[in-house]
Parts: sequence; C-alpha cells; structure tokens
Amino acid sequence: MNDAPNFAVKLRLGTRNSPLAMVQAEETRARLCAAHGWHETQVELVPVVASGDKVLDKPLAEIGGKALWTKELDAWLGEGLIDASVHSAKDVETIRPDIFHFGGVLPRADRRDSLVGADTIASIPTGSVVGTSAPRRASQLLNLRPDCRVVTFRGNVATRLGKLEAGEADVTFLAAAGLERLGQSDVGTPLDENEWVPAAAQGIIVLECRADDAATTAALAAIDDALTRDELEAERALLAQLGGTCHSPIAVLCQTTEEGLAMRAALFSPDGTERVEGEARFAPGEYTAIDALARDLLSRATPGISPHFGQPMPHTGHGA
Repeated sequence: MNDAPNFAVKLRLGTRNSPLAMVQAEETRARLCAAHGWHETQVELVPVVASGDKVLDKPLAEIGGKALWTKELDAWLGEGLIDASVHSAKDVETIRPDIFHFGGVLPRADRRDSLVGADTIASIPTGSVVGTSAPRRASQLLNLRPDCRVVTFRGNVATRLGKLEAGEADVTFLAAAGLERLGQSDVGTPLDENEWVPAAAQGIIVLECRADDAATTAALAAIDDALTRDELEAERALLAQLGGTCHSPIAVLCQTTEEGLAMRAALFSPDGTERVEGEARFAPGEYTAIDALARDLLSRATPGISPHFGQPMPHTGHGA
C-alpha cells in the first residue's frame, strides 16, 4: 500500500532546457510553492529545445531574431500543453501575441554585463578579439575600443566559456545575473553600469500565460514584483517607440528612485563610430516621457544609426 501523499500538479511551467533556463524555472517553482504553500511536485517543469539553441554559428538577427527563443514555448502555451512560460525578459520580442500576457515578473537580479578575460574595458589588450553576437555589446565595445575586433559568439554560458578557453576570442561578455544564478559569479567582472550601459530587461525573469487563463494569472500574480514590472514595462515601451529589433544597437538603464523611474538610453551605429544618448525621469506608466525620449534620440540619430531603428509601435499593453 502506498501511503505517500497525492500532490496533484497545480501548474505546468514551460522552459528552455539550457542550464540557465532550468535554474530560472526552478527559482520560479520555488517562489510559487513558497507563496501558495504547494509541494514542489505540484509545479511541473516542462523543458523544450528552442530553435535559438540549435543554430549557434550565426548571429541571432540573421536566423530569425528573438522569436527563436519563444516560438516553441508559444506553440505549447497556445495549445494548452503548458500553463505558463518562463523567459529571460530580454529574450522576449517587444510585441507579443494578443492571446498572451505577463502574469508575473520576478525581482530583478544584477542588470550589469560581466566582462570575461579582462577586468575593465580599458584594460583589454590592444587589438584583442572580442566574442559576442549582441549588436549592443559589439557596437558599445567598438565605440569605446575601436582597436578591438568583434567575432560572433553564441551559445549558452558553458559553450561561450569553452570557446573563450579554446582561443576563439580573447574576451567576451556574459550577463552578471546569469553567472550569479549558475553560481559562477567569480568567472567575470561586472562592469560599471554608468560606463557600460546594459540591455533592456536584463536580469529579469518574466512569466507569460494565456490572457484568458484567470487561474494561472492569479497564481503568478502572487509572486509578481511591482518595482521590477515598472522598470520592465518602461524599458519595453522605449524599445517599442524606437522601433527597435534584435538588429538594433541600443542600451538602456532604467532604475527605480524615490521620485519614480530614471532612464538613460544610448543608440549606436553597428561599427561603434556613432553614438547618441539621452535621459528621462518619469512616474511608472508615464508613456509620454518615454515617447519624448525616443523622439529625441531618433531626431539626433546619425546616418549610421537611423537605418537600424524603425517606426514607433503602439502602446498595446502587451505583457502588462
């Protein structure tokens, strides 16, 4: 006779099957169980191999963009095979399908980039090869260090560190939050965010579910962090108004202050020779200030920058 308690599954969380994605899903499960008093077996983790994890020898922008991180999970979520998806927020497209929304946003971890192979941008040896596939990192690096050469580096943390060890590059960048979640914070040196501007939504885990699924929405709301959601929505609103895509070299720093939100953004040309930046302060949800910042940046964008940004997108509330 089996006397073990019968814990029925309450929620099925879809996730990429990379080591970092699984750690993020496990953190989400732990937070849900703590908030609701569930046993960990009541939250099932459902891993999927994302298209973005299958092709590693080309820049993401050339093979389909950010949708390659989300399309398999979107299909499973739309078909009801999972109840919610766990995403790194910076990997989620700016405009999402109407049938989904962000049910929960976890507290933001370290938003900085870590430099691996050198302690500072200035200390990178002259003429070094820098491995990255992110337009923001490549252009910002070349803006500060035009003597360096950039080569494409894609893959999970272990893959990129392996490429570095194999001598395919001298230095590379990794998200400080990802290294911290993997217990590898000692691998790199976090860069001063006032000197090296991070990516929009970096360090944020977002939980997406079907907009008409009231039960899952309510479950996820219990672990929603309001301050992080404010920053996330502001940063995504700026991307939308800039018409930014995975091709667009844009860096954003949005921080919560006692007065509200403070945002700094920089746009680059891909070769790093051109840069414009601006700042804004506003209350959460004050889209007029974000729109004004975007218009100002685009009005000052140089010929090398302008082609990499598009038309403003409407404020749809997707992800809210």
